[in-house]
Amino acid sequence: MKKFTSGFLAGTAMTLAALAGVAVGFKKVVIEPVEEKEKMVEDNRRRASRKSYSRS
Repeated sequence: MKKFTSGFLAGTAMTLAALAGVAVGFKKVVIEPVEEKEKMVEDNRRRASRKSYSRS
């Protein structure tokens, strides 16, 4: 029974570690590039707005 308990706990820990790794990887690959692109678009929008006011 002791081997089963230690194996179960080790398996649970490994599964949680794998899920955490997947979550971090998903954030790096999918979420951060989208946020970076949105920030770039917003910066471009601000620059265009300033240029349009300066021309008036």
